[in-house]
Amino acid sequence: MSDRGSSPVDKDARIAELEAALAARGTLIDTLRFQLAQLRRLTFGQSSEKLSLQIEQLELTLEELEGEAELADVRKVQADQRERPAPVRALPAHLPRAERRIEPGAGTCTCPSCGGALRPLGQDSDEMLDVTPVQWRVIRTVRPKYSCRSCEQIVQAPAPVKAIARGKASFATLAHVVVAKFDHHLPLYRQAEMMAAQGLDIDRSTLAGWAAQVAHLLDPIVSRIREEGIKAGKIHVDDTPVPMLMPGKGKTVQARLWAYVVDDRAAGASTPALAWYRFTPDRSGVHPQSELKDFTGLLQADAYAGFEKLYRSNRIHEVACWAHFRRKIFENHATSPTSLTSNLLDRIAALYRIEEEIRGQPPDQRRRHRQDRSRPQVNALRSIIDDALRRLGTH
Repeated sequence: MSDRGSSPVDKDARIAELEAALAARGTLIDTLRFQLAQLRRLTFGQSSEKLSLQIEQLELTLEELEGEAELADVRKVQADQRERPAPVRALPAHLPRAERRIEPGAGTCTCPSCGGALRPLGQDSDEMLDVTPVQWRVIRTVRPKYSCRSCEQIVQAPAPVKAIARGKASFATLAHVVVAKFDHHLPLYRQAEMMAAQGLDIDRSTLAGWAAQVAHLLDPIVSRIREEGIKAGKIHVDDTPVPMLMPGKGKTVQARLWAYVVDDRAAGASTPALAWYRFTPDRSGVHPQSELKDFTGLLQADAYAGFEKLYRSNRIHEVACWAHFRRKIFENHATSPTSLTSNLLDRIAALYRIEEEIRGQPPDQRRRHRQDRSRPQVNALRSIIDDALRRLGTH
């Protein structure tokens, strides 16, 4: 009798084919993730519209591939359920729990088969992640008035403080709007559409006014953070390009968002980290020069020429940044890898590992460790770069 089933050789070939397809899909997903990260770093300037479209297309493709991969994993788990149980993942303990108890029937005291008395034997429990959609409500504040029968004085509790004078938005509502806009990147017009879908008619301009009021409320806190930051002995400064729509022109220009950070926790300091931001319509050096006009100490930043005037003042000393130095090498390596770029990145990674060993240690201990371990590697790195420049005829 002939065997009509597939031969072991055919099955092995089919398995190898499927494994190769899965590996190729995994490689494609990794490639798309890398391309997506690269495009997100380039989303500025006049070409931001094109880049945004490319990002959206890549995200859709990536979502489909990741969904297919997840579906394949689910099917594989279901096929293997008889052989091994699915892993149980605990949900975060800080989330509130709502218990739903399901009894076996209306009469839980008697056995449904024989009518005998039932006794507790234990229980099985299972947890699922659930969500309660945003639910808008109105808080009605009532302040009764009372009058004294003896002196006719009127007694009433004072009105609670409002986030906006005579406004209709609570502190929680304002926080929800600004977090959705600035942290979740949900534009105000979309928030207005979502509210309208829930029967709440709030105009986008009203939401914009609320966001402006929040900025006004936070101004004293931002000013206080800056006042304390300027007193520090070292400040990290960096700027990032952001597209700004020119009013009336219908096109974008490249504005800047400057971050000023004080953070010495890696140096063993116990003081809290501070950060404040400044938006400017351009990258003129006058902006950091004005922001740091009262600062004296160390400034860690990139090689932007706008900082040079600060360094020449002799009250601010330059501290170079390894991250900016490495970034250009990494970008070149990502597009055109060579033995030189690989060598440089490996050597910089070794310096980073040395820093991990001494992070949080006292200054004298970190300095000694750097002199013993980092200094020889930095000198070797400098020699490699100088040699490469000489061979290129640019040094």
